[in-house]
Amino acid sequence: MKILVVGGGGREHALAWKLAQSKDVEEVIVAPGNAGTALEPKVRNAPVAAEDIDALLKLAKEEHVGLTVIGPEAPLAAGIVDRFWNSGLRCFGPRKQAARLESSKTFAKEFMVRHRIPTAHHASFTDVEEAQAYLEEVGAPIVVKADGLAAGKGVVVAHTLREAHAAVTDMLSERSFGDAGARVVIEEFLVGEEASFIAMVGVDGAILPLATSQDHKARDDGDQGPNTGGMGAYSPAPVVTDAIAQRVMNEVLRPVVEGLRAEGVRYTGFLYAGLMIGPDGTPKVLEFNCRFGDPETQPILFRLKTGLLQLIDAALDGKLGKTKVEWDPRPAVGVVMAAGGYPGDYRKGDEITGLPTAASPTSKVFHAGTGVDASGTIVTRGGRVLCVVGTGDTVQAAQSEAYRVVKQVTFKDALYRRDIAYRAIARGP
Repeated sequence: MKILVVGGGGREHALAWKLAQSKDVEEVIVAPGNAGTALEPKVRNAPVAAEDIDALLKLAKEEHVGLTVIGPEAPLAAGIVDRFWNSGLRCFGPRKQAARLESSKTFAKEFMVRHRIPTAHHASFTDVEEAQAYLEEVGAPIVVKADGLAAGKGVVVAHTLREAHAAVTDMLSERSFGDAGARVVIEEFLVGEEASFIAMVGVDGAILPLATSQDHKARDDGDQGPNTGGMGAYSPAPVVTDAIAQRVMNEVLRPVVEGLRAEGVRYTGFLYAGLMIGPDGTPKVLEFNCRFGDPETQPILFRLKTGLLQLIDAALDGKLGKTKVEWDPRPAVGVVMAAGGYPGDYRKGDEITGLPTAASPTSKVFHAGTGVDASGTIVTRGGRVLCVVGTGDTVQAAQSEAYRVVKQVTFKDALYRRDIAYRAIARGP
């Protein structure tokens, strides 16, 4: 079987790497892919943009692809899954109507209110003056979000009213996030610890929770600096105890899938709930993503022992509820290496050196914003360049292994946090 993975980031490298391990897979094609997927055994790139649905359809038909897996959010929001299934092509991901959970924060918030899913109080605005007046009413700290897709960066946690007013002006008046910021959602600031809870949802509504994880959104150590698409992640997340995981299933994921179905929408694919776990253990939803998270995918898939193709087939064949999943009990830590200046302006085309040449059972470098120049040199092509994953018997050992590899890899003005997984380490082994 040939598999098509749509996307070109670290998540897609991890998906392709894991899918290629199946004996039933002849080849994984990644569109457009990156330098890492180009070097992976049984994997090749196709120069087709992730948003070019017509070209992706043509590619899948010409290559006789048996399964397509969608990585990023933009093609999901554009209805790529609908197009593929309508063309008779097997595709894993939510259809356009279901993907509104991520493509519109206003829709997601109103949906959660309708179905009594715990989340922060909110209000949404398209008018700058109304939004500013509301800020004066509620005060700070407060959270300002672009309503649409902003590559994980359309969120400002404002600790002062001045920061909040600036964020609203930036999004609504100056359109810093384009059409994604034509509407803003202003949310209550929640106190607690964040966690990522990702599951697979089958065609029959069965939900299979994957290993828990915790992302690090702030650019700098100690959760300081601007918000990013993610500077690292680790799995499992000890803040999500077995009891809390059960609450998340009962209070969040099942109500989402059942609520959508009650509204005439069936959800199939990866479903990501970004959570704030309160001091009393109450989970509240910060956001929904309709795909695997990035960089959570990398450490999660590094721990997955069950075949990913086996799980996707089970989801699409209505057998997910009877499927068991096996995990490496050791934790994994992923550290993102970004280009200097990220998430703002950054330079491209810098040579990357020191990349491992041999496979390792304790570490893996997943490529994200990389490419190959005319001379065959691997160079930087994006803001988040690499995600280096390490594993070990403890979180601290996994962290040490990841940073051991990070220190071997170099490119000009490389930027990375030095404290990924610090919360888990503080909790003890």
